[in-house]
Amino acid sequence: MEIVPAILVRSFNELKDKLSFVSHLSGVVHVDFCDGHFVTAETWPYTYGGFEEDIHALHILNEEEGMPYWDTMDFEFDLMIKNPHLVLDNFIKLGAKKIIFHIESVKDTGEFLEFIEGLDMYTRENTQLGMAINTTTDVSLIKPFLIHMDFVQCMGVAHIGRQGEPFDERVFDQIKKIREMDPEILIAVDGSVNMATAPTLVDLGVRKLVVGSAILDDSDPVSVIEEMRSLVD
Repeated sequence: MEIVPAILVRSFNELKDKLSFVSHLSGVVHVDFCDGHFVTAETWPYTYGGFEEDIHALHILNEEEGMPYWDTMDFEFDLMIKNPHLVLDNFIKLGAKKIIFHIESVKDTGEFLEFIEGLDMYTRENTQLGMAINTTTDVSLIKPFLIHMDFVQCMGVAHIGRQGEPFDERVFDQIKKIREMDPEILIAVDGSVNMATAPTLVDLGVRKLVVGSAILDDSDPVSVIEEMRSLVD
């Protein structure tokens, strides 16, 4: 069972602070990037105008500095932005080990599939890819992509891009349908994952839990992680 702490930050300083906290809990961190268009929320660097406007983002892209904790943590970037494949290189340069695309964020799924199929060998060998899907989306939409994905991320909330949202039980049916389409693919759930929802998710075959406020807001986050890991023997 993989438990991945998730952070959503509005500034580079907040990014450093939260990575400092998470670094004591896990070697992997899930970072949400929100552009204010695909979702209403904005996160760093979009709160400062994007990669071209934020000084820290520019320095990282120009290899003048690195992401905080780049040498001790693996970054999983969740791209809640419009047409993320068009700016994928920026996130590769930020040090992504895993990239998550949202199927609803692309205007043309056929064009997006061609992009995924045409990714260079270096990117495919060094970066895991995940496909996220909202609770309101027909799972058949992601079927052509499964062969190219390392995992699928089902969203556990109806309104993505914010932490603390209520759990959406429609995800249960989605998990079952995805498991029928591909019995082997790793299924993750992100959104309202806590000890009230995690046991059912695990029973349905979910083996990766992306956890935000249930870890970050708890007085004993280590115990929360250990308890979730114990759900699978």
